Amino acid sequence: MNKVVRSAFTLLLVTAGFMSAQTALAQETSREGKHYAGLLVTAFNHRSIGSVSNETATGTGGTLVLGTHINNRFHAELRAGTGIRDADVPKGDLALSMDYFASWYIGLHYPVTDYANVYGQAGFSFMKGTGKLSHADEPRNAQFRELEGEFPDSSFGVGWILGLDLEILSDTYLVFEGGKLLKDTGTDANIFQFSTGLKYEF
Repeated sequence: MNKVVRSAFTLLLVTAGFMSAQTALAQETSREGKHYAGLLVTAFNHRSIGSVSNETATGTGGTLVLGTHINNRFHAELRAGTGIRDADVPKGDLALSMDYFASWYIGLHYPVTDYANVYGQAGFSFMKGTGKLSHADEPRNAQFRELEGEFPDSSFGVGWILGLDLEILSDTYLVFEGGKLLKDTGTDANIFQFSTGLKYEF
């Protein structure tokens, strides 16, 4: 008899726990219709630079984010940003500057806890920058000559971002993310972006 009572009690606890978990999920705060704005510090990582050695160089800048939650899972956003520090390329005298960029993304976000969300998004970016090459006649700079002047050669491309946001205050999130800004199909250089900062929902 005691075994039956204990089994019934255990079953009751498990059922109650399951129902409690389901209730918690059902009470997830709706983000549908909410908007958000963010300010991020961004590292612009340039890869496959040069026709021989495929150099990598990183500059820094800032990104402004404006977006809206289409529903509890999907969002759309606009981004704009500029460079602050040029990316100096090793093994040469090339510096890549980010004048400005603008992006549009649509994405999917999913809560992993009641204060953290992971997200992925894809879209299009436009970028304008400049390649500044000193001592262009030097043999070590031969592979970088095609990057001098307007950069990238193809300023419009497809990009993506993967990220994590953590709610540190009510409607205020700490953001960590990374992804590809675009690929320059003219020179095969890739520009990646890695950002952190704050986002506020309203």
